[in-house]
Amino acid sequence: MSTHAEAWKKLISGSDVRGVAVGEGITLTEETAVCLGMAFANFLAEKKHKPVTEITIGIGRDSRISGPALLRAAAEGISRAGASVQDYGMCTTPAMFMAIITPGFAPDGSIMVTASHHPWNRNGLKFITAEGGLESKEIAALIDAAAEMNPAEMPLSGTITQRPFLPTYMNQLADRIRRGLGTDVEKPLLGLHVVVDAGNGAGGFYAELMERLGAWIEGSQFLEPDGMFPNHVPNPENPDAMASLSAAVKKVDADLGVIFDADCDRAAVVDRDGSGINRNRLIALMSAILLDDEPGQTIVTDSVTSSGLRKFINEWGGEHYRYKRGYRNVIDEAIRLNAEGISCPLAIETSGHAALRENHFLDDGMYLVTVLIVKAMQLKQQGRTLGSLIADLQEPVESLEIRLNITDEDFRETGKKAIAHVMDYANAVASWHIAPDNREGVRISFDLDGGLDNGWFLLRLSVHDPVLPLNVESDIAGGVRQMLEMLLEVLRGCEGIDLTNLVNALQA
Repeated sequence: MSTHAEAWKKLISGSDVRGVAVGEGITLTEETAVCLGMAFANFLAEKKHKPVTEITIGIGRDSRISGPALLRAAAEGISRAGASVQDYGMCTTPAMFMAIITPGFAPDGSIMVTASHHPWNRNGLKFITAEGGLESKEIAALIDAAAEMNPAEMPLSGTITQRPFLPTYMNQLADRIRRGLGTDVEKPLLGLHVVVDAGNGAGGFYAELMERLGAWIEGSQFLEPDGMFPNHVPNPENPDAMASLSAAVKKVDADLGVIFDADCDRAAVVDRDGSGINRNRLIALMSAILLDDEPGQTIVTDSVTSSGLRKFINEWGGEHYRYKRGYRNVIDEAIRLNAEGISCPLAIETSGHAALRENHFLDDGMYLVTVLIVKAMQLKQQGRTLGSLIADLQEPVESLEIRLNITDEDFRETGKKAIAHVMDYANAVASWHIAPDNREGVRISFDLDGGLDNGWFLLRLSVHDPVLPLNVESDIAGGVRQMLEMLLEVLRGCEGIDLTNLVNALQA
């Protein structure tokens, strides 16, 4: 592979394109964005079976400092290909999909300029059609096509029109709140106090929406877009970000707080007492809400969810279906199950990616929060909080994630061999119980210190990196150490696996 081709391939990040856009070592340039815009216009023309001159593409960005330049460059590329552009300016990733299915906008596809929660110097492009985000193989083909583009040979011919979409998207969210509360009054959230933390990303307008609907928003913070993210990482999984929101909620005695990542496809909440509701707790909360409305449904999650969550979902009358990590994997599996007649209203990752069947299985953190706002309002009228719904969730006493680096060049084969080795060992040892829903890597549960199913680990191969992520949870103190010690002895026989991080965890 040529150096030129290798540089393009390095921009692939799962189903997105990402790279360094500012400072040293820039890999995602404006020239690259021009070529990607051209390639996506041609991709849509072929997909839609019509001339590229009849294609329209929506484009938006989050608050990153490189966003305006990359948006202009991608729009230029679309125009050079002969297609037309609807420039939505500051926007969210879910809104870019909603524009496609909204009458009066309805582009053939859209591009979101974002790198989600990644550092300020990085940026990326997400490509979206009416079927959702492009799959990995489509991104690879798009990269190949972009690498062959020569923009200088193509004049600007398609129109570029500035047309904000966020006001329309805000109205869609407002409609969902009124429907959920069964009212058409102008201010259905009167009496509810919501703290909004946008992390200086694109989601600050949600506070404006809350206020318009009657909610009190005192204590809301970091609403102004600032692509340097000066206050905290815009990431609902980040402990510092959650702690900042928790402090803000308690300071003003709010009913709840909500937090988004930079492009608002992920979210989390904080309860009145400052308790964070993200990861397993967020999955449990949404499961309780949905299963309370219709028991017997299936909740699809990623593979690293806790054993306590499974018990919780079962107790609420549902089925917990663990699947592979990766939000596209989880969403696609939920869609498949529904097609087979298995009612599945929710596909959700512990990262905060959540897609509801009622919302086109779009992973929209802001829509998720909107559903929770409706429930919070209903519960407040009963003198309860969101946290009351998950009071019975059994959470692990200990949890840990370790990343084991793979040193062999053929890292996928080496990783698969290590997983197979652990699987073989588990099959031969009665005290190692292979999970019946083992759909990714190898998940082993243990009966620690005379207990029953009170510890587990999951060893899997990273989708893109030469790494074996290891997740470990225990319901008893000291359980994680017990499992790590046993696993270390098994992995010592595997070549090409760097066990340093595992050894360091045991020495900590």
